[in-house]
Amino acid sequence: MSGSDDPFCPPRRFGRGAALTLVFASVLVAGAATGSLPGDGRGAASGRTRAAAPVSHPEAVTRAAEEAMADGKSPLEAAERAVSRSGDRWAAVYSEGEYEEFAESLDGRYTGVGLQARRERDGRIEVTEVRSGSPAAAAGIRAGDRLRSVDGRAVDGRPVTEVVSLLRGDALDEPAGTTVRLGVQRGTRAWTETLRRARLSTDSVTARTLPGGVTVITVVAFTKGVGDTVRTVVEKAPAGAGIVLDLRGNSGGLVTEAVSTASAFLDGGLVATYDVEGEQRALHAEPDGDTARPLVALVDGGTMSAAELLTGALQDRGRAVVVGSRTFGKGSVQMPSRLPDGSVAELTVGHYRTPSGRTVDGTGITPDLEADDDALQRAETVLSGLGDDS
Repeated sequence: MSGSDDPFCPPRRFGRGAALTLVFASVLVAGAATGSLPGDGRGAASGRTRAAAPVSHPEAVTRAAEEAMADGKSPLEAAERAVSRSGDRWAAVYSEGEYEEFAESLDGRYTGVGLQARRERDGRIEVTEVRSGSPAAAAGIRAGDRLRSVDGRAVDGRPVTEVVSLLRGDALDEPAGTTVRLGVQRGTRAWTETLRRARLSTDSVTARTLPGGVTVITVVAFTKGVGDTVRTVVEKAPAGAGIVLDLRGNSGGLVTEAVSTASAFLDGGLVATYDVEGEQRALHAEPDGDTARPLVALVDGGTMSAAELLTGALQDRGRAVVVGSRTFGKGSVQMPSRLPDGSVAELTVGHYRTPSGRTVDGTGITPDLEADDDALQRAETVLSGLGDDS
């Protein structure tokens, strides 16, 4: 399992229903979405569950917070207790500051030091990537370095999500400019490096052209603007060449951006249906997408939430061949409720289905072609069979 201090790591003051921290480009739990779903007048919606969760009752959580405030107690803590009792395992309660930071992360902005890491089988935490121009890069930290401690706390054996939280300073809502002390090892050399957290930005979409002309579009999360970016890449791809849409490790994010991404490959039509407290609604693609290019979607166990919604639409509509391994299986919808003290309770209110009516929650999406380490090579082979002349 890998993770990063950047950028999609909503702060968790504690376990919050055992929800895993959302981490950039890894096997993640679903991303919250701070943009409203079409037809929703209540606010943002997001997806977040491994199995079907009971629908929470926002009124009960709000009432608990209001009663606590009237009694001079913490509304946030009262809301957390109410959520815990609800059985909604992926619900969460955020302080006002936490939720604002969470929303900013979906704008592609975040606080961190600019490194990604993974936990090895022996429990060691290894740096896998250092963002150019970041505090970690300025300090000379490199991919392959071992991260031994964060602010004096040994990290060997800890979940990557917990290490991420320490790097970001989630427990104390540490802002940009605060320092974090890292214990680092490279070969036999061990040293301590103090970094200053910074406000950074990330590109959620990257694109590259393979030697044969195939364009690989990698989307790591659905932040604002992703749909437009994908459409632009598709329009500029070599004429007649196929496209690989790499959604492996995509944690989800803004549902509206997943629909916008679907619109780059569809000429209108249904993307998904969803229910909000029993009311059925639908999401539709915009017209005039590129429906001619051969398309393969790459997925794995880290593909979830809005990424599964997109994959299901492309698969059901016959637009893409899905290659990889079974996706995570998170198909619930969350919406935030603002509490009296400004904190936010994000609660499950419904579930979505693919165009053919399949539920994703707890089952995931089965690829058309199973593949593991050779997934990209298999995708190229599929594209050649679909008529790609590369």
